[in-house]
Amino acid sequence: MSDSTGPVWFKSGYSSAQGDDCIEVAVTDQAVHVRDSKDLELPHFAVGHLGWARFVKYAAHH
Repeated sequence: MSDSTGPVWFKSGYSSAQGDDCIEVAVTDQAVHVRDSKDLELPHFAVGHLGWARFVKYAAHH
């Protein structure tokens, strides 16, 4: 969801407690945004909902 402050980012429940080597994801009406949690100043990328669903399905099986 998006508001005036921007997308709401979250980490996977599988992320380690140290928070290293993680990605963060923000879901909006238009896309799923992905960024590196170690350096929030780096640009993020966005992928469509269908593309994200295909990636998650692939990752779950490999």
